[in-house]
Amino acid sequence: MQTPDSRIHQPYYRNGPSHRDGADVSFQDIVKIFGFRTVTIGKWVTVVEQQIAANLFFDALCDLMDILQVPEAVISLNGSLSLAFGSGGRKHSSAHYESHTKKLALAKNAGGGALAHEWFHAFDHYVCDKLFVATSHEQFASQCWLQDEPQISHQLNEKLSLCFESIFLATDKSQPNKYVNRSAQADKLLKIFYYARPQELVARAFEACIQDHFIKNAFLVQGTKQSPEAKMGIYPEEELRATISTNLLGYFYHLGRAMK
Repeated sequence: MQTPDSRIHQPYYRNGPSHRDGADVSFQDIVKIFGFRTVTIGKWVTVVEQQIAANLFFDALCDLMDILQVPEAVISLNGSLSLAFGSGGRKHSSAHYESHTKKLALAKNAGGGALAHEWFHAFDHYVCDKLFVATSHEQFASQCWLQDEPQISHQLNEKLSLCFESIFLATDKSQPNKYVNRSAQADKLLKIFYYARPQELVARAFEACIQDHFIKNAFLVQGTKQSPEAKMGIYPEEELRATISTNLLGYFYHLGRAMK
């Protein structure tokens, strides 16, 4: 039987190339290599847990960089993103992104598999004022897109807008697609407004894209196919899933080329 304190020690499946050649890395190495603004480690995280987590984070972030074909600066959002592990947790939440501090936080015992989801929240927030003419500091690009805010004309922005279009709209572009409708139905059943929020819809679509890639990393993402949430229908399915992945990977490929 697995106890909560053993979760960080469990092996997470990955099949990607070796990024460390068996060597250990530290969170300070991660900050330096990727350019993250800061890292915060909780006071209840042991030295052993911190080392295991640093290796898991490093491999997952390197795998994400390989999947998206982007340089390190994209992963750290040009040095604006901070990381936290086992610190500043929220009740009932294993991972979260704080827009006011621009911090991505994973819980010590239950954050594995949520990194891709939370990273896209951070990206969605970061890219908002690059995509739209007038925004507030708390807005997400996905929200502004649905509100039809005026966009800044740029080739990359057109590609990102196409990503949002495929995530939110049916093929006739006049109504929400089945993915959005199923998420709204889940909210109605649970008497909440969560799964149909635009920033949650795009983060789950990104998760599905990452999990479908041939590079697998269960610390980065898991649960978009067989989890109880997936069985509720709150992830994109089949053809839509493939279309979204094509659009997202195409966007990040061109972003990576522009950055390089």
